[in-house]
Amino acid sequence: MDTEERSRRAVPIAPPRRTRITLSPELTVRDQRSRLRTILVVSGKGGVGKSTVSVNLAAALAARGRATALVDADIYGASVPRMLNAFEKPLTFGSRLVPVERHGVKLMSLGLFFAEDAPLVVRGPIMHNTVRQLLEEVSWGEPDYLIVDLPPGTGDVALSVAETVPGSAMIVVTTPQLVASKVAIRAAKMASVGELRPIGVVENMSYFVTPQGERVEIFGSGGGDELAEELGVPLLVRVPLEAAVRQAGDEGNPVVVQFPDSPAGQAFVTLAEQVERLEPPPSKKR
Repeated sequence: MDTEERSRRAVPIAPPRRTRITLSPELTVRDQRSRLRTILVVSGKGGVGKSTVSVNLAAALAARGRATALVDADIYGASVPRMLNAFEKPLTFGSRLVPVERHGVKLMSLGLFFAEDAPLVVRGPIMHNTVRQLLEEVSWGEPDYLIVDLPPGTGDVALSVAETVPGSAMIVVTTPQLVASKVAIRAAKMASVGELRPIGVVENMSYFVTPQGERVEIFGSGGGDELAEELGVPLLVRVPLEAAVRQAGDEGNPVVVQFPDSPAGQAFVTLAEQVERLEPPPSKKR
């Protein structure tokens, strides 16, 4: 071994350093923000399928040729990585995190940094910074749509996101039962914080069709219509209760990707069309 080679081998190589990320230009510069459509997906309570709606809306928009980013801001119940079969930790490029990509959707979630069964204990003050970092200095590129899956209710996370991306559009997810819709109105009325704009309601698990073709309203009816009327926004779509939705979510392939011709898959395609109509994608720069 010659002297020059020994010298090269003796130089220590420092490991990659994770720097504190700062707010991404796409989300901070007001004139740039006009080129990005941010859609917050909210619900009043858990168990109504809010994350399922977020994932399938993002995948449907991507399938329609829209550059789409998805932030899983449901800190304590991060289920989006499972629904997209994404378990690798994001890489870093310089001072930015590189989102994981599935089905044309760029994803950032706290769930990517921890094992699925790892308990996550985060106090309020730290929570605010954690949420902001999911939206900060991530190499999104230039997305047309940023979908944010919020935790249910109106707690610290929802308020932090509202303050970080003010002026965002909001979709409220509920089930047909009146109990769910009455709770959902609380989340919708968070719109006054951060000047959020409710644009529509999604009624999930709206009905079930038996093998004999009979339509059964397992969770009752009218909740979505009543919520939409109270908010003064349209009922965007009714998503049927199907085993295919559960299967696709567990397997990490959204139903709109794995079973696009199913009734639920078609409902999410319609939802994407409605979002494009209400929040037209930004015109491309020349």
